[in-house]
Amino acid sequence: MRKLLSTTSPRIIIALALCLISTFALPVLAERHRFACADYVQGKIFIVAADGQVEWEHPAANCNDLWMLPNDNVLFTTGHGVKEVTRDKKIVFNYESKSEIYACQRLPNGNTFIGECNTGRLLEVGPSGTISNAVRLLPEGKDGGHLYMRNARKLANGNFLVAHYGEQVVREYDSHGKTVREIPAASGPHSVVRLTNDHTLIACGDMVKDGARIFEVDADGRTVWEIKSRDLPGISLKFMTGLQRLPNGNTVMSNWQGHGQLETGPHIIEVTPTKQVIWTFADHKTMKTVSSLQVLDVSGDATKWEVWH
Repeated sequence: MRKLLSTTSPRIIIALALCLISTFALPVLAERHRFACADYVQGKIFIVAADGQVEWEHPAANCNDLWMLPNDNVLFTTGHGVKEVTRDKKIVFNYESKSEIYACQRLPNGNTFIGECNTGRLLEVGPSGTISNAVRLLPEGKDGGHLYMRNARKLANGNFLVAHYGEQVVREYDSHGKTVREIPAASGPHSVVRLTNDHTLIACGDMVKDGARIFEVDADGRTVWEIKSRDLPGISLKFMTGLQRLPNGNTVMSNWQGHGQLETGPHIIEVTPTKQVIWTFADHKTMKTVSSLQVLDVSGDATKWEVWH
């Protein structure tokens, strides 16, 4: 071995060393995902193939939440409303409001859950657009303002999870609107997901400098997992919006780059439980800011609480 090293060019030795380093240091990347996403700033929704090519797109002004439904339709918010469209772009459900709307969800009974930001109403709306149930989080007539609510979800037990962005807190309410749990979420919670182990996964924005993060709390409110704004080498988290925990334990999250941060990082990031980045997506020519996403190569019925994002 000594003789080999002594007679080998230093350049070759360096090249071999770099090859060995790259072989053992670089992570094995995961397969890329097919997904649906919303672009809030540009006002569009997309379905993107695993190779990164856009399969389908549709106008959606100020869209902040979307769902790919089992019937292949897309349910999404439109700034002041919620629509469901077929893949041939026919509108089959429409709800409009004077209030800003950032959250929607199709329920097992065929109704649509809608969170109205300004009014603080959590609505259940039938297929014809008629409100069948309304839970008020604010007194009638009071305007919660632009920052009051972002994403919200109805749980299988009838409770609601609501991200109160301006108050920097996530609250769980019972079916009558009474607070049953409160989780502090500094820098402003945008999205919240209840995991199958009863933990809660929360994405936070940029109300605090370097405050963008994803964190998971257990049933007692203890933080058991977290990714802060500068935890990922070479990636700076700007404003965390969409998120989805995959069956293998990985977390896929959208890195919203509004507020003067356009083209400053990947739109979507997938990390392992040990915070290893194994997939990113960025297409700054087609998209501006990804505000919500749903990974489509995960089995389960999104209308029956089998897919959460």
